[in-house]
Amino acid sequence: MTLPLVVAITGATGVIYGVEMLKVLKRIGQPTHLILSESAVRNLKIETDCTLHDVQALADVVHNNKDIGASVASGSFKTKGVVVAPCTIKSLSAIANSFTANLVVRATDVALKERRRVVLMVRETPLHKGHLELMSRCADLGAVILPPMPAFYHGPQSIMDLIHQSIGKALDQFDIEHDLFRRWTGEAHGDASVSRVSAAAE
Repeated sequence: MTLPLVVAITGATGVIYGVEMLKVLKRIGQPTHLILSESAVRNLKIETDCTLHDVQALADVVHNNKDIGASVASGSFKTKGVVVAPCTIKSLSAIANSFTANLVVRATDVALKERRRVVLMVRETPLHKGHLELMSRCADLGAVILPPMPAFYHGPQSIMDLIHQSIGKALDQFDIEHDLFRRWTGEAHGDASVSRVSAAAE
């Protein structure tokens, strides 16, 4: 049996990361449990053309963020772990301090205590020292801090290429196979993308 991955979407800008991750996971047959914060629902309307129903339909199970009695709130319910995509600074702070006032934080806290993988796609810039200290604290607890920072070595041709590269990096942390971007295999002088970068540098 394939263990489900918990996908939490919070209210930072970049809810598209969570939505596209759900689409990819559904396409490859990876079971998911979805938790949407109240602010994430609001941002869906601001940043995407997706309805709440559209997004919920991408997950196998949908939980209310206020339901701290949900299955994913217990360590006895096995999962691959939790990815928070995107992760607000508010959620980061709550996770760092085990302030389990909602299901996003409770499910993440459970995954940490059970030594399961947790990936936090923190979305904020610039960062002050308090933000950095929160990230450091979460890293000490076992979380992977993975801000969606675009890479260009794979020759992206669209914004979606950049989004998929960040999603792919997150999925790598759970050993979930995907084909979302071309992996680096060493500099090949005949590679078109490398040539473009070299030409631009000149």
